[in-house]
Amino acid sequence: MTSAKQMMPIVILQTERLTLRAFTEADIDDVFAAVNDPEIQRWLPLPEPGVPYTHDEAEAWCRTVAPESRVTGDGQKWAIIERDTGRFCGSIGFTRTMWVTQTTEIGYWMAPWARGRGLAAEATIAACRWAIDQGFERIVLRAATANTGSRRVAEKAGFVFEGIERNAMRLHEGRCDMALYSLIPTDLPR
Repeated sequence: MTSAKQMMPIVILQTERLTLRAFTEADIDDVFAAVNDPEIQRWLPLPEPGVPYTHDEAEAWCRTVAPESRVTGDGQKWAIIERDTGRFCGSIGFTRTMWVTQTTEIGYWMAPWARGRGLAAEATIAACRWAIDQGFERIVLRAATANTGSRRVAEKAGFVFEGIERNAMRLHEGRCDMALYSLIPTDLPR
């Protein structure tokens, strides 16, 4: 993996309870509803700090932004779908992919109706296992230090805490410190 214009393959991942698949037009309303949840807006300044998330933003995410992530070589974005019900649960994906060093960063968010059941950790483990199988040697995860839910997901998924990045992210309500985690092939739970 040394080419500057590499991309991750199109893939659907399955776990016991989830399907991770590409975003579709059918996800637009669920993405809009989920991202406007106060907890998501508290920790993720989408679309950017101080700007409200609109239905047009959700449409652009599903139709253009998420698919372009793979095509440009930056990463991969999946919709998290509950297998039994077909219900949209959230988003997970890789970004800031460095092909030469075989490193990438994972990010996720869960819709309010999907929280508290271990689905985020299950999706994170599946995505990371897939990335490691693709040859990636290091996956980074960043979460606001006060975002205990996201930090619990990182720990359940086998990520190792490395430290604090001070004043590292601008949120809607000011700046925050970020907890930095990483996962290498030997950390991944079996």
